[in-house]
Amino acid sequence: MDELERIKKLAGVDNIQPSMGENISQIATAKAEYQRKHKIRAGDPEWFKLWFAQPKLTGENPMPKNK
Repeated sequence: MDELERIKKLAGVDNIQPSMGENISQIATAKAEYQRKHKIRAGDPEWFKLWFAQPKLTGENPMPKNK
C-alpha cells in the first residue's frame, strides 16, 4: 500500500459511495417554477411541503399539482 492509499484509508475516504444521482440545482429550479406557477407564498403550509418534503424517505409528493 503506497502512502497516498494509506492516508486515504486513515481519513476514511478510500471507499466513498457515489451520490444518488440527483442534481440539486435542477430540483431547486423545478420547485421554484412550481412555486411561481401555483402562487405559493413562503411560509404557507404548501411551501413547507414543497421545500422540506422527503419523498425518498416518506413517499410524499412535494408537487402534487404537477401531474
